[in-house]
Amino acid sequence: MNIEIDNGSGFCFGVTRAINKAEEELSKGSKLYCLGDIVHNGKECDRLRKLGLITINHDEFATLKSAKVLLRAHGEPPTTYTQAQTNAIEVIDATCPVVLHLQERIKKEYSEVDSSNKQIVIFGKKGHAEVMGLVGQTNGKAIVIESPEEVDKLDFNKDICLYSQTTKSLDDFRKIVEYIKQHISPSATFRYYDTICRQVANRMPHIRDFASRHDVILFVCGKKSSNGRVLYEECKSVNPNSYLIDSATEIDFTWLENCHSIGICGATSTPKWLMEECAKRIQKEGE
Repeated sequence: MNIEIDNGSGFCFGVTRAINKAEEELSKGSKLYCLGDIVHNGKECDRLRKLGLITINHDEFATLKSAKVLLRAHGEPPTTYTQAQTNAIEVIDATCPVVLHLQERIKKEYSEVDSSNKQIVIFGKKGHAEVMGLVGQTNGKAIVIESPEEVDKLDFNKDICLYSQTTKSLDDFRKIVEYIKQHISPSATFRYYDTICRQVANRMPHIRDFASRHDVILFVCGKKSSNGRVLYEECKSVNPNSYLIDSATEIDFTWLENCHSIGICGATSTPKWLMEECAKRIQKEGE
């Protein structure tokens, strides 16, 4: 039986950078908090917790004083930085540079906005950490749409300025752009910016090719991963024998009966060591 781990899967640059920052601080013996899960993968969060990383929510963050807190790759709204300054919190900022640049663009757009006649729209997942950070740049005024089906909630008689969460589907973004182009009033303007991270977007064609080359696909990712869900659906569309698992313990060996080739892949939030554990469990079972 051939088992291949996808070399294009695993942490993206932003997640790798955030985890490296956390490990660097923890190696100094520092007490380090992280605002929210550092990555949407429970197994990796457990590994870092054992190293001493303490995950907190925003309510807990508001009560901290003179502490050291890491801000993960997803980014935070301006209110988080204000709170940190008020409470003398030392911020270890691990916001992904791609996300940070997007925040700055949206903030600049909002500062120039005529709110009575312009809509700043973000294609993204409501409640997602990155999206909350982006909406925060507009004092909560930005409109979030989760899918092409939600575009009709916009007012096409007003100007529209469209951005995207960095990990969303490029195909869906293009569908939204085309719909707005067709429905925008002649008296209104429409500007759009493809702000999808190419390191993420380029995984789409790669993952489709990878899934097509194997009898069975094991897609490893945490249940909270937005990017993981999108990539898994891509695998499933190409190879119906694709299964979403959180770890090696979730492998059902009936899936692998009579198959000759198994592909193991994952999200931008999936650590390589977790995919390797899945391969080892299959090899052990085979022995």
